[in-house]
Amino acid sequence: MAFNQQDTECMALALKLSRLGRGSVGANPMVGCVITRANKIIAQDYHRQYGKGHAEINALDQINHKANNCNVYVTLEPCSHQGKTPPCVKALIDAKVAKVFVATLDSNPEVSGSGVKLLRDSGIEVEVGLLEKTALEINRGFLKRMKTDLPFVTSKIAMSLDGRVAMRNGQSKWITSDASRNDVQILRSQNQAILTGSGTILNDNPMLTVRNQELNSKPLRIVIDSNNQITDKSLNIFSNDSETLILNESNSKVLENGKLDLKSAVIYIGSLGINNLLLEAGSGLNGAMMEAGLIDEFIIYTAPIILGSDAQPMMQIPLKEMSEKISLNIIELTQVSNDIKIRAIPL
Repeated sequence: MAFNQQDTECMALALKLSRLGRGSVGANPMVGCVITRANKIIAQDYHRQYGKGHAEINALDQINHKANNCNVYVTLEPCSHQGKTPPCVKALIDAKVAKVFVATLDSNPEVSGSGVKLLRDSGIEVEVGLLEKTALEINRGFLKRMKTDLPFVTSKIAMSLDGRVAMRNGQSKWITSDASRNDVQILRSQNQAILTGSGTILNDNPMLTVRNQELNSKPLRIVIDSNNQITDKSLNIFSNDSETLILNESNSKVLENGKLDLKSAVIYIGSLGINNLLLEAGSGLNGAMMEAGLIDEFIIYTAPIILGSDAQPMMQIPLKEMSEKISLNIIELTQVSNDIKIRAIPL
């Protein structure tokens, strides 16, 4: 179907509203809703907080749930099941809406397609797919977790121009500029958890927190600790700034080589309601995560410095032949101060 300009603008507004829920909706998706009558917007809202009203309910509240002859624009298929809140489909039907525009279907098996079917069975016209690409990008973590039990994993890497991430002794402070490190604070705030390895903790003693208080985000800190090395409670990872989870042989599946089963570990992280996971680790864990097929996206900050051949590479993957090379698709390239920021996805 060809959508007109009014429909596109209303869905664009709903998508903009949905992003306001980032950091507060927890395991839930980010959803925005706009309601119009006679081509005029009469209500708009978004899912504000986990366990509280969904976007559709919040918008309907503004018009006392009287939506006869109204069009509703919602960025994700309205829920049809009883969860922490009543089903939004029933509320839309009871409010007597005329037409519902849905950006994309919900990948949650409890919902997918059923919400649209119930609306249509009640005589409400439904159109699906308006600005779907943007909607899928906004909720990529939630949608992936619903389909696979795995969160969307972004690997953040700071490296030199010759592809090195740390000196041989593990020292890596600081490769990139202040501006890039400030940009990382925003990146951290967009993820519900930060994953790293015990080597990074012991070498750098990082906080792994969002230092910008205006971002109002406290992602869970998670450490892969196969050798039970993280025992010193004075380490910054145990500060009161955020919660910390240590994954080791006491709570995780261990492979025959003594390393943790990374896929099982990431599935467990997903079971905690983590939709978006940021990997901030050294070359060892980055390589292992890549070999396990667990990295969905790279954010690479490249500084105009040379660290030399003795420094550690971006990731430890023992490739022998050119045919084994790993190809990436660069989807964004920007400059942050003197550094280059690359956003890329594995092919």
